[in-house]
Amino acid sequence: MSRTWWKNPIALVMTALMLFPLYWMLNVSFTKRESIRGGDLVPVDFTFDHYAVVFGDQLPYLGTSLVIGTGTVVLTLAIAAPASFALASMAVPGRRVIGFALIVAQMVPAVVMSLGLYSIYNTVGLLDTLPGLILADSTIAVPFAVLLLTAFMAGIPRELLQAAQIDGASHWRTFRSIVLPVSRNAIITSALFAFLWAWSDFIFASTLNREGGQLRPITMGIYNYIGAQNQEWGPMMATAVVASIPAAVLLVVAQKYVAAGVTAGAVKN
Repeated sequence: MSRTWWKNPIALVMTALMLFPLYWMLNVSFTKRESIRGGDLVPVDFTFDHYAVVFGDQLPYLGTSLVIGTGTVVLTLAIAAPASFALASMAVPGRRVIGFALIVAQMVPAVVMSLGLYSIYNTVGLLDTLPGLILADSTIAVPFAVLLLTAFMAGIPRELLQAAQIDGASHWRTFRSIVLPVSRNAIITSALFAFLWAWSDFIFASTLNREGGQLRPITMGIYNYIGAQNQEWGPMMATAVVASIPAAVLLVVAQKYVAAGVTAGAVKN
C-alpha cells in the first residue's frame, strides 16, 4: 500500500487536466458576454441568458440530431444483427474476407467517404435529407457493429442453437427467440456507439447538407454563433453543454451493458 500511494494523486491530476476543458465549457456558458474575456476560473458574472438563447435557437437542430441518431441505430442493428448471426453460425463463404473487409472499411477516413457520398447523393437527390445523413452515419457504425456482434454470437454455446433446431425452429426463429435475447449486452453496446457516432458527426453533416440547409444537426447548428468578425462564445459553449447531455446520460445508463458487451466477445463460453 505504501509503495503505490503516489498513484492516486497522479491519477487525480491527470483526470483534472482531462476534464478541465469540460469545466471551462461550463464556466463560459454561465458567464455574461462582457466578462468572458476576463478568463475567470469561476463564473463571477453568473447568467442563464446563453441557455435562453440556445433553447430558443437550437431545439430544431437537437431534434434533427435525435432523429438521425435514432435512425442510425435502427438501420445499423437491422443490418448488423442478422449479418453477424450469419457470419457466426452459418457456413458463409468467404467469412474471413468479409471480416477483413469490415476492418478495412473502418480505416477509410470519413472525409474521403463524404466526398464519394456527395457525388452519389447529388445524383440521386439525397443531399440535405435525413435519410441521406442516416445512411452516411450508418456506413461507419455497421462495420463496427458487425465485428462486435459476430464476436459475441460466436461465443454462444452451439448446443443451445442445436437444441432449437432439433425442436423445429428455423434459422429466423432461432435468431429472433434465442440469439437476440442472449446478445442483449452486445446489441446495446452497438446501438450506443452507433448513436454517439451519429450524434457527434460533423464531417457528413457539413458535406452532405447544402449551404443553408434546414435539416442540420446540432453539430452544425453551433455554427450560428460563429461569424467572420465575431464569435458568440457564451451561446456556443451553452450549445455544447446541451448537446453533451444526451450522450452523457446514455453513457451512464448503459455503462454496465457496454462493459459486458465489449468484453464478452473475447471470452468463449
